[in-house]
Amino acid sequence: MKVSGPSGAGATRAGTPARAAGAGFSVPQTGAAPAASSAAPANAASGIAGLSALMALQGVETATERRRRAFRRGAGLLDRLDDLKLALLAGESGQATLERLSRDLREDMPDDLDAGLAGVLQQIDLRAQVELAKAEGRSPR
Repeated sequence: MKVSGPSGAGATRAGTPARAAGAGFSVPQTGAAPAASSAAPANAASGIAGLSALMALQGVETATERRRRAFRRGAGLLDRLDDLKLALLAGESGQATLERLSRDLREDMPDDLDAGLAGVLQQIDLRAQVELAKAEGRSPR
């Protein structure tokens, strides 16, 4: 594309409507300068309040996020149980897998889940606790 001076750039913007002359930028009057400097601390305070509100909103977990976190927790525990099964079938002690299973089991489960999901997660937790107890019984004392 060939650009032929300042009129070349204006030709591409022909489809945009022209703005009114009074709607643009205006220079503040000389007497308005002290008022602007006194408004600056108020703006800083409102910026901090906005930041606090944003941080508070980030801490709030929606029902969908709680459910997603519960699914991840359950899937992780099932993965650890599967890893433990494979280690035991291979004749290994699976100590590292047991430690990961124990750590994953200590994670908090969301409280306000629907009854079906909470029941499944409790069954997974129970199975993981049984495997940890069995491993404790197998370990030499």
